[in-house]
Amino acid sequence: MPKDTDMPRATGLRLRKPDATDGAGIWELVRSCKPLDENSMYCNLVQADHFRDTCVVAEKDGDIVGWISGHMIPAQDALFVWQVAVSPAARGMGLGKKMLLELTNRDACEDARALKTTITRDNDASWALFRSFATDIGGELDDEPHFEREAHFDGQHATEHMVTIDLPEPAPLARVA
Repeated sequence: MPKDTDMPRATGLRLRKPDATDGAGIWELVRSCKPLDENSMYCNLVQADHFRDTCVVAEKDGDIVGWISGHMIPAQDALFVWQVAVSPAARGMGLGKKMLLELTNRDACEDARALKTTITRDNDASWALFRSFATDIGGELDDEPHFEREAHFDGQHATEHMVTIDLPEPAPLARVA
């Protein structure tokens, strides 16, 4: 099983699986990363505990500065990425892509042939991250409306587009620069 990744010592970053004690720190990070939807602290605790194999925490000097929540979609060969959060203090380091690569290379995700996520049209940062990730791994990126404003959100949330990125077989082993 792959070990947690220590980024180059100069960055002081460490990527690892979360545990239940990370729930509060994850919740605080998500709250600081607008426009991400805030879940309850309990939700983040359950994600860190029950779905730790398909989630990633990035730490710098003992502080949580990055988070990806995800899960394998039941009865599909697909990894769903729910949220990607990068602290303002850790932006510009390519941390989002590093965490995605770490996640797609885990044993728990070895059956994934696609990465899926939902993004609203106005979330430029997420579109840029996932397009760049797809390019770096040589995967195709497609999207289509999935959870729609009126049909699913009672008009109170923008339509979420299902983004699908084909993952190469096997998952890429090289680190994204």
